[in-house]
Amino acid sequence: MGILYIIGTPIGNMEDITLRQLRMLNEVDFICAEDTRVTLKLLNRYEIKKELVSFHEHSSKSDAQRIIDRIISGENAGIVTDAGMPCISDPGEVLVKLCYENNIEVRVVPSATAFASAAALSGMNCRRFTFEGFLPVQKKERNARLDLLRNETALMIFYEAPHKLRNTLADLSGFFGSDRKIAVCRELTKIHEQVLHMTLGESVEYYKTNEPKGEFVLVIDGAGQEISDKPTIGQAMEQVKRLIESGEKPTDACKAVAKETGYKKSELYSALQT
Repeated sequence: MGILYIIGTPIGNMEDITLRQLRMLNEVDFICAEDTRVTLKLLNRYEIKKELVSFHEHSSKSDAQRIIDRIISGENAGIVTDAGMPCISDPGEVLVKLCYENNIEVRVVPSATAFASAAALSGMNCRRFTFEGFLPVQKKERNARLDLLRNETALMIFYEAPHKLRNTLADLSGFFGSDRKIAVCRELTKIHEQVLHMTLGESVEYYKTNEPKGEFVLVIDGAGQEISDKPTIGQAMEQVKRLIESGEKPTDACKAVAKETGYKKSELYSALQT
């Protein structure tokens, strides 16, 4: 029985690689890569000759099973991603899960991660943070996720691609408020590394006239105490119903609770009708 090694790679600068990572890339029998072209550049840089097997988000179950069968037969495999740690917002997690289901040993050869590097660069309070990765693409799922995070008090970290950045910043500003602080981290460890400190509203305006380029990590301040104390919509509706039961007109009850909780009167009235 072989072993699967989760092997971290540099998040940008190829010099950010450890001696152990280089040794394991040399020692495994084959390497599973998200994009073999990207991994080949790294291997060529360090003169490593190794079989590359493509494994990405569109790989089939049979692709995964072929890899598992090779490990069961006694070969050692490495799993890498294009940059940073595999299995974090990455299809490598599928292989790890299958390994455990087949009693295959899994070991980790760690590296830097973009979200931890961005948190350190943000200048914000990193004592608590939540890593959200990429937001869902579908609008309904995306809105549900952002609504869930609206009152999150911990630092929030997101990944985003350049062609989706403008829409994502607009959505974040809409749910979290234009005054919420953000650190926009771009091309970490690369030649054009950049960190912009601004508000969400300012970031939306900035990228209206500046073309997003490179890969982005967005670090967003958590909600303040005054925001986190806001009741849920369900709690607000309980207040509305109690006022109505005591004799208030529905519109007056919604108006009173809206003033107290921060919800819109129309929002509460609509919820009352459902």
